[in-house]
Amino acid sequence: MSLLKKLQTIPAISKFLLNRYAPYRGAGIEIDQVDLANYHIRIKMPLTRKNQNVVGVHFGGSLYSMVDPFYMLILMHHLGSKYIVWDKSASIQFLSPGRGTVYADIRLDLTEINQIKQLAEHHAPVYRTYSLNIFDESGIRIAEVQKTVYIRRKKPKPSSN
Repeated sequence: MSLLKKLQTIPAISKFLLNRYAPYRGAGIEIDQVDLANYHIRIKMPLTRKNQNVVGVHFGGSLYSMVDPFYMLILMHHLGSKYIVWDKSASIQFLSPGRGTVYADIRLDLTEINQIKQLAEHHAPVYRTYSLNIFDESGIRIAEVQKTVYIRRKKPKPSSN
């Protein structure tokens, strides 16, 4: 395992690196908590001139991008290098205008990881759909996001004997 990959498994370093990711910095997105051991990441985004739309509320693309990669990252962390994990599809439903700081919690659990391992045991593709909500600081649901993730256990490389 490369040093960078090893460092990325340390929550404080993962948080530091993600918070310096150019698209997130540009949109004002901040990873608030990284707790990979407990399958949880919390993201927040204050409303700024960089992420507001023409009517002065959160731009929909920024709302989606704030939650985009995190199911994939949690799954990659817990499944390891023997699995392929890709985002397959996504949709977002806007429910209310976001006018202040918005938050999202991405959560999985050990049962889900074990179920995926069982389903992917024979190298068949596994599709999992996750739903999450984006809330404003007063607890109003701003948006609902559906994410479908493709997962497959890698086939062993043939031995060269």
